[in-house]
Amino acid sequence: MGMFHKVQVGQMIITPIDWEMNPDLSFGTFESWGGRERVRNNKECVYYFFIDNWGEEPRLCLMERAVKHAKIMAVINAPLDMVKRCVESQGTSSRFEKSYAINEQIRVWLIDHVLDDGDSSLVIPMEEKRILEDMGPALPPQTVMDFSGEETLLPAVSAIINDDQVQGIIKKWGFFDAEFNPGGNFENTLIQSGHPLTVLDRRTALLWQRGGLDICSMRTMQKNIDVINREGLAGYHDWRLPTLEEALSLMERVENSKGVHLHPCFSKEQPFIFVAAQRKPGGYWFVDYKQGRSFWSSGTIPGGFGRLVRSM
Repeated sequence: MGMFHKVQVGQMIITPIDWEMNPDLSFGTFESWGGRERVRNNKECVYYFFIDNWGEEPRLCLMERAVKHAKIMAVINAPLDMVKRCVESQGTSSRFEKSYAINEQIRVWLIDHVLDDGDSSLVIPMEEKRILEDMGPALPPQTVMDFSGEETLLPAVSAIINDDQVQGIIKKWGFFDAEFNPGGNFENTLIQSGHPLTVLDRRTALLWQRGGLDICSMRTMQKNIDVINREGLAGYHDWRLPTLEEALSLMERVENSKGVHLHPCFSKEQPFIFVAAQRKPGGYWFVDYKQGRSFWSSGTIPGGFGRLVRSM
């Protein structure tokens, strides 16, 4: 019955509360690629209480967690000594681990004092701040002539790639990969394309989306690409998923201020993307700009994001 408790946050009623969820389980459920067995769709939200110990004093919080985001909905005005005891009982932690599961004492206190018909004044909503993403400094105009080398024409046809082939592909082209080629550095020559949603790489003669497509299964991704090509994007109707080589060509050795291994002109909202490569004996290949690597997964729900490309 505990799964059906509700809590009032401002004018919003949130239910149910997931008492089994905690920060560690949340990471495995939502951030470990391929480990989201509990997640049925991209819009599914899970609500749970946890202790945030990143500030000067620990605080009891209500978290909203989904595939694409983690948002603290409210801070609960709970007795500080009770919250501190919960933290102390879980031992010391590294400086990267400052979020804790609640204990039974806090769970009972929440049911008795806050949830259902409890005291909603103890629930302090967090104001959501919308931050416009920094897309980096202005790119050179189309007329700039700063690329004197030869074009690098990367494979542009979908392929079937075995696990033991990936390292060779990465080293052949000098791509950065945190595991297989940490010294790699494929230098792009990015310039304005004449359309704000795209950017041109003169070295590879590829036109890229600066943003991309939302997370979905491979089947849905292909349907979305078909719609884009019917309607047109930046005046073109031949957009496609990049090959593994094309997607890796954007990987930068140094993580940018947005936490991804990309030039800042690209959005951080597509941290790992589908590529036009299947894995033998099964699965799809992805490029992960958050971790700086390639990996494979099933390609089913929730799947991956998309950043489309076309050859010039």
